[in-house]
Amino acid sequence: MLLTKIPRVKCLSCSTELYQYQGFWYPLDILESLISIQENFKAKPTDIFLCASPKAGFTWLKALGFAIETRRTRFDNDDDLSTNPLLKKLSHDVVPWLELDFTNNIKSRDPKLPLLATHLPYTSLPESVISSGCKIIYMCREPKDTFVSYWHFFQRIILPNNKYSKEAQVSASFEKEFELFCEGKSVGGPYWDHVLGLWRASIEKPGTVLFLKYEEVKGNTLFSVRKLAEFIGKPFSDKEEMERVPQRIVELCSFENLSNLKVNKEGKRLSVGPLEIDHSAFFRKGMSGDWKNHLADEMKETMDQISKEKLLGSNLVFGSTT
Repeated sequence: MLLTKIPRVKCLSCSTELYQYQGFWYPLDILESLISIQENFKAKPTDIFLCASPKAGFTWLKALGFAIETRRTRFDNDDDLSTNPLLKKLSHDVVPWLELDFTNNIKSRDPKLPLLATHLPYTSLPESVISSGCKIIYMCREPKDTFVSYWHFFQRIILPNNKYSKEAQVSASFEKEFELFCEGKSVGGPYWDHVLGLWRASIEKPGTVLFLKYEEVKGNTLFSVRKLAEFIGKPFSDKEEMERVPQRIVELCSFENLSNLKVNKEGKRLSVGPLEIDHSAFFRKGMSGDWKNHLADEMKETMDQISKEKLLGSNLVFGSTT
């Protein structure tokens, strides 16, 4: 691919250039990995993909999926989840990340763990993922909260332990990054196209693609955990229900628990392409509606109007539109 011939844009938050490929925007290292994946990755019918756009609940979805899939059978000899790897590892380190781990971990991944994770949009997934009939679980989030989380995440990478001393410059960058996000020129964007691709797939293939809304999972996590277990083919038994296994998984994967674990507060950094990321950067607030503390009224109206136009005729409504 001749990179000089494809559109590019400067990403202010991640301080790198994004390249447009198949309608979406990627940093160079992710783009190169994506092309390799499309040419070489072979999915298995038993694979289960955990998917989300950046900063739309990806870290949490991976934790929930891993805890549900691996309960008792591999780690929990005392039946209370106290030996689960999530207590000592970031969820991104226990579930292989397709774009980042393809050349290493995925080729030699644990054959007993069917989980894989990706930020890739549905239309860019390798052909074998679509044709194999493997299951896909997708998490979407209200775009205003997604943007605020996206902004803060990349600020943590660029300005670790910084109190934003150059407030005017940061404010201007925030407004410019908001404009780029709304134009679809963000990492993995356009956000609305990403969401709609999986939404339509979930309608066309309801037994293969499960579409979740972050706000609904947050509002009733126990119900969602049971729904996830049912979808992946591992529903909770009566014995497990009596022993409160679903509730324990909710507690294990809660924001309060994960964010306070030593590994996620002080752990080693996770390498993402050329970037080094503190584990704590993946845990900010984990709440819905935080956009109200950051977006001006005009910004809210702009993004709500884009959502209205983009979702027109799709029957999709985000989990929270207030």
